[in-house]
Amino acid sequence: MAVWDDVIPADERRIYDIGGWGRRMGYGSRPAVVVVDVNYDFVGDRPEPILTSIERWRYSCGEAGWRGVHAIAELIAAARRRRVPIFYTTVEHRADGFDYGRDRDKNFRTGEATSVTGSRGPEMPVEIAPRPEDIVISKKKASGFFGTPLASYLIDLGVDTLLVTGTSTSGCVRATVVDGNAYNFRVCVVEEGTFDRSVVAHKVNLFDMHMKYADVVSLGETKRYLAALPRTGTTPARASPRASGRTTRRKAAR
Repeated sequence: MAVWDDVIPADERRIYDIGGWGRRMGYGSRPAVVVVDVNYDFVGDRPEPILTSIERWRYSCGEAGWRGVHAIAELIAAARRRRVPIFYTTVEHRADGFDYGRDRDKNFRTGEATSVTGSRGPEMPVEIAPRPEDIVISKKKASGFFGTPLASYLIDLGVDTLLVTGTSTSGCVRATVVDGNAYNFRVCVVEEGTFDRSVVAHKVNLFDMHMKYADVVSLGETKRYLAALPRTGTTPARASPRASGRTTRRKAAR
């Protein structure tokens, strides 16, 4: 039983089946993990009920967010064992709120100090904190691709598959998945590593992404896929001339 079966009626699922949607695209051979906006702004500073957490952290997904953090930590550990590159996106804004653009017209709490650059909100929880070899991308809008160098970095590393996690499923995850599909990456959404403020929105968007733009996959399946890869992945540090020794060889040749 799929996670969305209790919210998407069987007759509607049949429409998609007959229309040919939901075909499995599969993993490629050069994956990267993309962790979308899993920061303190979106999970709060500790696991607690969402209605309590959003009093202090307006984006918070509460306890669902922390369950996602623990699943993402497992995925990251498996990826590191195979030297798979890891990308993080985070949202941070100017203190004057100018860079919210039209987003400030949709939420009366826009501009709260937790989202300002340099505050704790844009930081990732220690359980999934980036390492020096990882790439952290600051963004202003929903998609991790919009107005950022994410696509060029992925192309430079030869990535063909995105293992997407993060929040919110219906917002920034979905926008990143749709854009990743538009760039012709194979996109896999790791179910346990995604979360939302609304359970219904979470399930409906997982269904729709699985039908059109991505494969929704389990954490266990994805860990087995990673374990089967050779330990020769290309992290950004390993791809650089200094890390590979090419700079040294050129100097020696002179």
